[in-house]
Amino acid sequence: MTRIRKIALEEHFMAPGFQTYSKGYLQHIDAVVMADLAKRLADFDDIRIGEMDRAGIDFTVLSQTGPGVQGETDRAAAVGRARENNDFLAAQVARHPTRFAGFAALPMHDPVTAANELERAVKQLGFKGALVNGHTQGKYYDDPAYDAFWERMQELDVPMYLHPTDAYAMPHVYAGHPEISGAAWGWGVETASHALRLLFSGVFDRFPRLKIILGHMGEGLPFQRWRFDSRFAVYSHGIRLAKKPSDYIGSNIVITTSGVCSPAALNGAIAEMGAEAVLFSVDYPYESTAIAADFIEQAPMDDATRSLVCHGNAERILKL
Repeated sequence: MTRIRKIALEEHFMAPGFQTYSKGYLQHIDAVVMADLAKRLADFDDIRIGEMDRAGIDFTVLSQTGPGVQGETDRAAAVGRARENNDFLAAQVARHPTRFAGFAALPMHDPVTAANELERAVKQLGFKGALVNGHTQGKYYDDPAYDAFWERMQELDVPMYLHPTDAYAMPHVYAGHPEISGAAWGWGVETASHALRLLFSGVFDRFPRLKIILGHMGEGLPFQRWRFDSRFAVYSHGIRLAKKPSDYIGSNIVITTSGVCSPAALNGAIAEMGAEAVLFSVDYPYESTAIAADFIEQAPMDDATRSLVCHGNAERILKL
């Protein structure tokens, strides 16, 4: 079977010593499944590359699995752990430079420190941007203090992949229902809400060339574009934006298909945002590479659109 060339962007690894940060996420997974996940997260060779080859994934951008340094409560420690993580990843990428690239882990506890580590990762390590696991100890990046970070990111012309995490304060509506507070629902609500904070606080007006990537078919945002415009026109609360809210979703905010292998959802996202705003991804190793590859190859699209989604958009945004 001849596979369509693909690039994947939400593909995770576990750096040595980072397992403690992820314990809260992973403790609920069946022990046998978790053992397999641990093996895949630690592998950068035959297992990972073998799956890529079988799926036609030519190139993968790797990122530390969540919550990573966003789970570190000590600011100084977070700086050191981010550097440690990025140096470890750079060494793995150097072993397979035609197959792997990296997204930086960032100590977002301090905007300027995070900007400095991003610049080091991009200019010295060759990384393609950053993946940040949501808020950092309850700090969201629409805070004006983060303008220093966004300014640097725009100068570097690299994207941030805004990845899910737990809500800082668990909403009461989830009480007694852990099955919806995390990956199945709550993480998407948390991440989409964070992206909307950036949008409505004017971050994209101040830094119009920024690119934020959301996984999981955009955490639901593409399908609410019309309503954002309709209700913001009535309930703006004095906020002024240079454009309609929907105009930022598809330009400053782009999405990947990671973890949502639904042809109907894909077609809806493309119809809402345009073919240049949707990128293929798997969410390795938490989702099936084979299922994701079969889905994107069989979904009803014309060849030009499929090429953009599978690899063209990633090549443009990441300058591959």
